[in-house]
Amino acid sequence: MSMIKVNQVTKIFGQHEQKALTLLQQGWSRERLATEKQATVAVNQVSFAVEKGEIFVIMGLSGSGKSTLVRMLNRLIEPTSGEIWLKDRNISRLNASDLREVRRRTIGMVFQKFALFPHRTVLDNAAYGLEIQGLSKEHRYRKATEALELVGLGGWEDKYPEELSGGMQQRVGLARALANNPDILLMDEAFSALDPLIRRDMQDELLALQQKMHKTIIFITHDLDEALRIGDRIALLKDGKLIQIGTPEQMLMQPADEYVERFVEGVDLSKVLTASHIMRRPETISLDRGPRVALQLMRDIGISTLFVVGKDKSLQGVVTAEQASEAARRGLSLQQVMHIDVPIVSPSIVLHELLALSGEAKLPIAVVDPDGKLMGAIVRGAVLGALAGNLIDSADEMDDSTKSISTASPGLERLEPLANADNSSRSTEGVTIDAAENR
Repeated sequence: MSMIKVNQVTKIFGQHEQKALTLLQQGWSRERLATEKQATVAVNQVSFAVEKGEIFVIMGLSGSGKSTLVRMLNRLIEPTSGEIWLKDRNISRLNASDLREVRRRTIGMVFQKFALFPHRTVLDNAAYGLEIQGLSKEHRYRKATEALELVGLGGWEDKYPEELSGGMQQRVGLARALANNPDILLMDEAFSALDPLIRRDMQDELLALQQKMHKTIIFITHDLDEALRIGDRIALLKDGKLIQIGTPEQMLMQPADEYVERFVEGVDLSKVLTASHIMRRPETISLDRGPRVALQLMRDIGISTLFVVGKDKSLQGVVTAEQASEAARRGLSLQQVMHIDVPIVSPSIVLHELLALSGEAKLPIAVVDPDGKLMGAIVRGAVLGALAGNLIDSADEMDDSTKSISTASPGLERLEPLANADNSSRSTEGVTIDAAENR
């Protein structure tokens, strides 16, 4: 079930909304309604669904209807027609009391202008949403303090907004939304008032928080680079209509029409696409497995290296076929022979920062989360391929450095077949390998 579902939602501003809606449905243009009926069509029959844990960016130029649309998701603005569902609840039909409860507990909102109370401390600002819910001071201060720590403002609880930079004030606004622990965050041009460098820092902060919290986020922006950088999917609006929904790659590589094509032209892919866009599924083996199991896995999959991970999926190193063969011959463990100086990047690093590293790396580059857990691998040629417009379409794609090895790779040609049929149950994650011999 989708976290949010918007079905044929329209918003018309004017004295006679329903009459204007009828005329719109009969084919009147947006311009004609504005001229003859003084009715403004802000959002025109928009439909989309947002999945749990997704950063869904709604993008468009000024006047496209994006801010009106996001305010209809919690009914700060009432739709003229259509339905808006939050999981299994049609909020279009909620009474005032139930709607207030949804706003307090299910949906958090972060504005461009921060909306902080100047006479309240940072802690009291962050705790405000909990205060109006009636929580005790001890409870709300504890939750607000945790939220401030989460956004990097631990130790600033007793300061006032005027003592903070713009970026720090925006962090307080974000902490206030997170303190309620909402399922959904609505972020309306949240970083647009910040200087470019601070804005980028806040984008990084949001992506790092998302790795930990997995919120469903609706993010409004007019900045294409921002949308491409943080969005899992992007919806592009023009004159109140939805023009295209797609991943950042789809928006860049498969524009729906000439308008989208013009909108994204001139984008520097190296400063927009990130490691998360080009990484592929890593082939792994658990640290406690033996070198012969590693060699068999490499032969079965058709690769010459494996990432070695702990039981919690944390990256430990990389083992090559040659190293595994040597370990098997000398009776050593994977830990004794594997590479531990593995090139590591975060999923949010942009390609122009990756370019030099990928050119120098002799091993696949590991993409890890803030806790050091392996998320993906970047193989040789992936960065240049992406910049040339050839993004990885499948997690199973590999380049020649990892795929075309056959039995000619050092170590694999010396592998003796494992003896019994019990070895047929294997997992490339290194978890369910029922090898008889683990040495």
